[in-house]
Amino acid sequence: MSDEGTVQLAHGGGGRAMARLIAEVIRPTFDDPELARGHDGALLGIEGPIAFTTDSYVIRPLIFPGGDIGSLAVNGTINDLAMCGARPLYMSVGLILEEGLPLSLLRRVLASMRDAAAACGVRLVTGDTKVVDRGKADGMFINTAGIGAVVAPAPIGPQAVRPDDAVLISGDIGRHGVAVMAARDDLGLEMAIESDCAPLCAPILGLIEAGIGVRCLRDLTRGGLASAVVEIAETAGVSIALEEAAVPIREDVASACELLGIDPLHVANEGRFVAFVAPEDAERAVELMRAHPVSAGAAVIGRVGDAPAGRVSCRGALGVARAIDMLSGEQLPRIC
Repeated sequence: MSDEGTVQLAHGGGGRAMARLIAEVIRPTFDDPELARGHDGALLGIEGPIAFTTDSYVIRPLIFPGGDIGSLAVNGTINDLAMCGARPLYMSVGLILEEGLPLSLLRRVLASMRDAAAACGVRLVTGDTKVVDRGKADGMFINTAGIGAVVAPAPIGPQAVRPDDAVLISGDIGRHGVAVMAARDDLGLEMAIESDCAPLCAPILGLIEAGIGVRCLRDLTRGGLASAVVEIAETAGVSIALEEAAVPIREDVASACELLGIDPLHVANEGRFVAFVAPEDAERAVELMRAHPVSAGAAVIGRVGDAPAGRVSCRGALGVARAIDMLSGEQLPRIC
């Protein structure tokens, strides 16, 4: 099957066309023993508590500066597992392909998925492929599920957040959302900004292995930093005070957000996270995070208070604090 062809509709979900697509394009790319068995599912050997997550990816365009839907799907799933304090191990992949999708594009996306998974030692062990009519899938949708082994010594989540905890961020924010916006011709942006799409398991596992008192972790995807900290504050029943000057934002990203009339704190990221850690561990946690390229820009950006519950504020350069709320609606659809 050459790269010059396109994905063709196989009515009924089976037949020789689908079998060839799987046998000649999909399965050889991932090359895993579980896939080679050709069975209805994968048999996994996992001991102890596990973390399990699922997500769907519908980004437009399929290829954007700094990544594509394939690397986004794998990294996004890996990151969700890492936020649970787990070491990512296995993934499933469901492909919804639109009739007429170029095979060259499919091969590129599959290779991105393979490479992103291999970089973190994750195996793609089972999946499914469906083809739908033209115009029904923006070219391609991807659904994933991931399984990881929990390595955190204590549960990580909003319920563990306490007053006086430090709020850390892993790096500059807003690049993924702006990169996708710039890739869409109708927005008229011509800026060389690449997505921050990346796996986050290395710095997070490093914090856990070093014995840092990690209370809560959250990747900053839809709704950005603002929505993440508001969700945590409301769930934990605490207040959170951020320092605007401490939040890393690249100048070109800030300029693009100003041009578009959007707040960088609400812009989606795909390679950034916040960590709530014990106050006595904050400085050491930042040092550990900065040892990894993906979190080299780590910084302390705020503190947790006890009241009023659910309130998030951000103090600006003039010392005036403004209330931060979750993003209402979507700034841009099909962004992750």
